[in-house]
This record gives sequence, structure tokens and C-alpha cells, in this order.
Amino acid sequence: MFARALFSCFLIFFSLLAPCGWAQTAQPQKGGSGGMATGGVFKPVFDSTHRPITAGGTVKTGPIVFKNIAEQAGLTKWRHTAGTPEKNFILEAKGAGVALLDYDNDGWLDIYLVNGSTYKALDGQEAPPRAALFHNNHDGTFTNVATQAGVTNDRWGYGVVVGDFDNDGWPDIYVTNFGKNRLYHNNHDGTFTDVAEKAGVALGSWSTGATFGDYDGDGRLDLFVAGYLRYDVKNPPAPGSTSVNYSSCQFRGTPVMCGPRGIQGEHDHLFRNNGDGTFTDVSAELGVSDPDGYFGLGALFVDVNNDGKPDLAVANDSSPNYLYINKGNGTFDDRSYLSGYALNGDGREMANMGIAAGDYENNGHLDLVNTTFSDDNDVLFRNDGTGIFTDVSYESGIAQPTIPFVGFGDGFLDYDNDGWKDLLIANGHVYPKVDKHPEWGTTYAQRPLLFHNLKNGKFELVPAVEGTGLAELSVGRGAAFGDIFNDGKIDVVINNVDGVPTLLRNVNPDHHHWVELKLTGGPRGPRDAVGSTVYLNAGGIRQRGDVLSGGSYLSSNDPRVHFGLGDASSIDSAEIHWSSGERESINLPAPDRIYTVTEGKGITSALCDGKVCSVKTSSKP
Repeated sequence: MFARALFSCFLIFFSLLAPCGWAQTAQPQKGGSGGMATGGVFKPVFDSTHRPITAGGTVKTGPIVFKNIAEQAGLTKWRHTAGTPEKNFILEAKGAGVALLDYDNDGWLDIYLVNGSTYKALDGQEAPPRAALFHNNHDGTFTNVATQAGVTNDRWGYGVVVGDFDNDGWPDIYVTNFGKNRLYHNNHDGTFTDVAEKAGVALGSWSTGATFGDYDGDGRLDLFVAGYLRYDVKNPPAPGSTSVNYSSCQFRGTPVMCGPRGIQGEHDHLFRNNGDGTFTDVSAELGVSDPDGYFGLGALFVDVNNDGKPDLAVANDSSPNYLYINKGNGTFDDRSYLSGYALNGDGREMANMGIAAGDYENNGHLDLVNTTFSDDNDVLFRNDGTGIFTDVSYESGIAQPTIPFVGFGDGFLDYDNDGWKDLLIANGHVYPKVDKHPEWGTTYAQRPLLFHNLKNGKFELVPAVEGTGLAELSVGRGAAFGDIFNDGKIDVVINNVDGVPTLLRNVNPDHHHWVELKLTGGPRGPRDAVGSTVYLNAGGIRQRGDVLSGGSYLSSNDPRVHFGLGDASSIDSAEIHWSSGERESINLPAPDRIYTVTEGKGITSALCDGKVCSVKTSSKP
């Protein structure tokens, strides 16, 4: 406790050198109170035309990686809504997540987009905004079937996570809200039933990030739900009110919404799956309830020490992160500080939002990236393989470019299929007022950032070509990553505050090979294989891919494991470490296919060019 108090008392200011092409060196200035950055205030960064780098810095020509095809795909018929445009209170500003899932088991990813709400809707004075479930039509378009499916939520929504909690072979959806949460059980016929109350996971506070994982190894998915803060609509946290500790809340001397600092935090919850459709809250018993009331946002069950047991990472806003190591006996050890994950390399807590997990060095270790507020950098935590992390943000090249941005959704993805994981970050400010102060060098709507893996532990920022997806401005929040068009390229869906979604279709001009695995677990593990790991050898590279539920910012990614193969036309070997504890070697006869692998049975089906194709292969234990 002394360490936590000591680190919270220090505010470390530091100087940074601007990279080539940025107009000014970032230097600390005197900051105002109430903001969410913890690293000081830095001088604005402008591009060559004096646009803030968050909306500028684009180039006229270059490789086109992503195109925003949301309108052509039919997604722009829906839009996110949260409170008022002014964002006077923090409830309106945090945005919502997005999930990619194959809810009807037709082999194509569908899209679930969480919606917010309005104060009038909470009072029953108007119809609430509704969530969307976009069914994939297999032709590049989508149809919103949320009403027919019964998943509109109709509450002030934030996060979404997907997992087959009852092991019936159909993905279920958990939605976190301000107020009671939803657990939508898949009825196998295109519809869902909310069973949250019956299951005992409704809660009723302000929940944010959620993640499924089998922490106790009984073959059933358990559920962790992060809590953000205590919020009373009838007594909102206005400056000087009884619900906030500050007499004024400012960002760079301008009055803004209060929070999260100064507001009481909400606790976290871990629900153990009882196997009968109900869950038991074991968070206090297992020491993961967040008794200090930190401001939880991102959450992810992920094996960080390679022992086959899912550990638990929690990204906390403006407070230290949590890392709970699974002891393998149904309990956890809080290693937040000892692991190096609680704070950044300067010993500061950060305004953590999203969590990306991936083996970017191809050394078999899962590394983590946390997105943060502006005037601070997004943090790359490099894992030594035992769950000990080092902040290598500056050495890797992701720190400097991210300082002016407010990062939310993030994910590792091999966008060019060269066998090395790249990184994409969705951005957007929380204060609309920044647009009235161009001298600050930031904007409310911001462009995403794509970092290319240089294969030597470093990343390089990919130029944003004008008129393409990387130059698209939005108030980005949740982001989900997956092969939406079954073409072997990873696409991205972003849920934007008070706006229509972004669908970044991967159109990178590479011709590299790839392979994807959809894993189906056996009777001793989760049916959707959450927690399983695949090691694949091809072209002299050994890659790691994990089946994870949750992550990014309040979102859930494609559950299939994707590997870029570069120019390799064959796959040397693939070994699956199932979440049940079993290991299985699989012969993959050809690249450029999506294989379904069933535990103990090998390949049971395959997709070629989005269509079912026959394969012959074998597996051996």
C-alpha cells in the first residue's frame, strides 16, 4: 500500500524530441487540474500545413492499406448516441465497444455494436438508442437484425464480450451497461434470450470491460467484469457538487467534465461458472474485487507466463493497472507491481483504456499494449516470458507518435501477412471543446494510427494517405479485429461516439500467403476453445496465436487464430495447446484456407475463397 501511495504522489515531467516531420518538439508545460493525463502537458504538434497532427500529417500518395467501406456495407444506417454533444458529464464521453462473432454459425463474422443512451431515455421520456447486430450477407453487405434477434439492449451500453458460456457450440453475448448488464444466450435459431438476472451476472452499477476465461480449469467459461465509477444521474459530478472532490475541473485551463479522479471508483467482479446456467461472485474471495476502487476499463484473461493457465489483466483509468497471476489451484496472486504492469517505465499510473495482447517479436511471449490519454504515450509492455514486463514504448517507436492522441481500441494484427504482428490504435478525444482551441494542437475527432512491425523489436508509423481509412477522422472508441470477408486479411470495425461506425477493409496490395484456424474444444475444455494457444512454423518463423475473449477497448475480436505466412507456400507444423491441457499436432495441407480444427479429431472442415472445400489431413497427439 505504501508503494501505491508513493507512486500516486509523484508527477514526473520529461522532455521528448519530436520525430522528423513533426513541427515542434514536445516539451512539458504547466497543466491545469482535473485532466486525465499523468505525464504533464506537452507543446502542440502540427504538421507542415499547421494542422494538429491528430487530424493532419497525411500524405497524398503511398500504399493504401485500409478503405473505410462502412457506407457501402450498410453500417452507416446505424449510429451511436451518448448523452449530449457537449459531453458535460463523464457518463457521455467513454463511448462503447464492438464485437465480431459468428452468431449463426454460417462461417462468416457478424458485427455487434453497443449503443449508449440519453438522459431523457433514462427518464422514460423518449425511446432509447438501440444496439445493432449486423448479419453478414456474404457479399460485402450487412443487415441489422438486432430487433429480430432480441439484442437491442435499450440501456446505456458500454462493453461487449463473446463466449460460449454453456458449451452448446453457439456464441453468447455479454453486454455491460450503466445499470444492469445483459447476458444474451444464443437460442440457435438467430435469436437470443437475456438470462443475466437468472444467471446472477446482471449487477446494476457502471460496468465496462468484460472477459471470459476458464480460470479454474473446469472446462467452463467464467466471467470477469470491470467496474468504472459510482455515478448518480440525479446528482451528477459537477464541480463543487457532493459527488466530486474538486471545486473546478479543467483541461489546460478550460472548464470540462469532472472525472474520473475525484469520483468514487466502482469495484470489479469475477463470476465462477456453476455449470447449470448460473454464476457465483467469487471476486472478494479470490482477491480480485478491486477494494481500492480503481477506475476499470480494459479487461482480459490472457496467459502471460506460459503455464497454460489464464491470468487476468485489468487496465485502470488514471490509476495503477492490475495483473493477477493464476496459481493453477483456482486462486490468483496479485503481481501488479512486481510484474511491472501496474505503472509505466517512469513509475507513473496512466489513464489506461484498451489492452492489446500479441507476440510481436515471435519469441513465444505475449506482450501487452495499453492505450492512454493525450500528453502521455501509449505503452508497450514487453514480456520476458514469465509475466515480467518492461516498458519499451520509446525503444519500439510507438511512444512519440501517440503522445498527442487519446487512444482507446487497439489490437495486434498482421495486416500485410508477412508473419509479424503489426499494431493499430483507434483514437478520439473526450472533450469536444478542444476544437475551439486550435492552438492546443489536438482535435476531438482523430485518425487511427497503424504501426508496421520492422521485425527487429521496432515499429514504424505507416503514413496515412489522404482519402483512405487511415486518414479517416472519428471519435473512436471500441475496435474489433478480424477477417470479416474470409479473404485472409484482417479488417477493423470501430465504434465512434455520436457517429456511424468505421469499417476499415484491408486492401493492402501484398500477395502473401496466410492461414486461419477456428478451434472447437473437446469435452474437457471450453467448447469455443477460449484460452487455447497455437504455435505455427512456416518460412523459418515460429508464430504464436491465442484464442482470447475480450480486450481492445470494451470489445471482442474474431475468435479465429490468424497467421500471415509471407512468401511461404507450405506450413511446416502447427501445434495446439488446448485450454483443456491437451496438446495436439496438426498437419495443414495448404495455405490460404480457414480450417476448423476439433480437439482430438484434427481438421473437420475448411473454407477456400469463402466457400466450403474438401481437405485431407491427420493429427497426432
